[in-house]
Amino acid sequence: GLLPGAPPLPFWVNFRRFWGQWVQEEAPDVLCLQETKCAAPAVPPEVRALPGLPHQFWASPEGRPGYSGVGLLARHEPLSVTYGIGDPEHDAEGRVVTAEFPALYVVAAYVPNSGRGLVRLAYRQRWDRAFRSYLASLDARKPVAVCGDLNVAHAEIDLRHPRANRRSPGFTDEEREGFGALLAEGFLDTFRHLYPAAPHAYTFWTYLGGARGRNVGWRLDYCLLSRRLAGALCDSKIRNKVMGSDHCPVELFLAI
Repeated sequence: GLLPGAPPLPFWVNFRRFWGQWVQEEAPDVLCLQETKCAAPAVPPEVRALPGLPHQFWASPEGRPGYSGVGLLARHEPLSVTYGIGDPEHDAEGRVVTAEFPALYVVAAYVPNSGRGLVRLAYRQRWDRAFRSYLASLDARKPVAVCGDLNVAHAEIDLRHPRANRRSPGFTDEEREGFGALLAEGFLDTFRHLYPAAPHAYTFWTYLGGARGRNVGWRLDYCLLSRRLAGALCDSKIRNKVMGSDHCPVELFLAI
C-alpha cells in the first residue's frame, strides 16, 4: 500500500498534475489519502476511474466542507469497511477509514493537529487514547496496518530542528509519549524498524523559506504494522522526490 500526504493547495488539482500518473506506475494494492477536503460525491471522475483501484471509500467531516477527510482505495474488494473509531467525540471529523482484508486490517488515518498555540492539545491527547484503544481492539482480531498523517515526529531524529520545536504542535512531550504508547501496544514504526539511524528522512516541509529545497522537514507520515507481522515486512519507503504537496508519499511493502 502507499499513501500521499495531503496538500493545502487544492487537492485534486495536485493529484491530476503530480500524482495520478505516479500512482498508476506504482500500482498499489491499497492507496490511502489524507486531508482530501471533500465528500465522496465531489471526488473527480478521473480519480474514480483510476486503473486498478475500483473499490473506493471516502470519509468527510459532518457539516464542514473543505476540512479534513480521508480516502481508501483498493485493488480488491474488502471484506468490510467502517468509518471512524466508534467514539462520538471524534468521529464527526472524518479522519479514519478501516478496510478489512483476509490477512489484515488497513486503517487510513489523519490524526488531528494540536493547533497553533497548542489550543487542541488536550483534545489531541484524548484522540490519541481513543485511537490507541481502537487499534488495539482491531489487533485483537487480526493484524493491522495503519497508514497516514499521524501529525507527530516521534524522536529528535524525525525533524530537522528538535530543540527549537519542543512546544510546537507535533513535537510536544505529550504527543510523542502518546505515539510511544501506541507502539508499546504492539505496533512497529516500519520505517524506523528497518532504518533506525537514517538521518534527515522527512515527509513534510513547510512552504515557507524554501524548506523543502534545504530539507528542513519533519517525519509526520507513517506506516505502522502489528508487530506480529514483522516477518512479512519487505520495505517501508519515503518517496521524497514526488512533488505536488508539502507532504510526500510513503510506501509499505508486505509479503502476505
